[in-house]
Amino acid sequence: MRKILLLILIACFITGCSPEYANMDIEIDTGDNMMRLTSPAFEEGHPIPSEYTCEGPGTSPELDIANVPEDAKSLVLLVVDPDAPMGTWDHWIAFNIPVTATKIAKGTEPEGVPGKNSWGRTGYGGPCPPSGMHRYIFKIYALDIELDLPEGAAKVDVEQAMQNHVLEEAELMGTYAKE
Repeated sequence: MRKILLLILIACFITGCSPEYANMDIEIDTGDNMMRLTSPAFEEGHPIPSEYTCEGPGTSPELDIANVPEDAKSLVLLVVDPDAPMGTWDHWIAFNIPVTATKIAKGTEPEGVPGKNSWGRTGYGGPCPPSGMHRYIFKIYALDIELDLPEGAAKVDVEQAMQNHVLEEAELMGTYAKE
């Protein structure tokens, strides 16, 4: 709706429409209210420090969550390596995270229910590529429901249960290559 009003205003300016439109208040969505996922450990598209990988202690990085939609009922966190040689590797899965969560502290698991990663265990598993540079995608989803899944649910089950319930999502991508 805001974009339509902006287009009308621009068209009126160009064609010389009535000046009554000049006093209209038009809000432009700059994306500042979109859900965001960030980390003080690394910036979008930059290398993940070895502290958070298999070459270090493998501590989970701090994650900051902002602008969760007001009507959300739960959050889901997925961390994946889409560049793994045998297909996407799941590093961290958690669901039914409270919507009030604004931070997942360094070295902790989020409040909620842990899912099973590709190593067959729950919890964070840091980047550990066999060779070359890999991308690690941290995704947070705001859902309109809580998922009715048991602890240790696999990503495929979480994604299936999420279908048609995602209100908004945000992601943070970091890279890593073994030294």
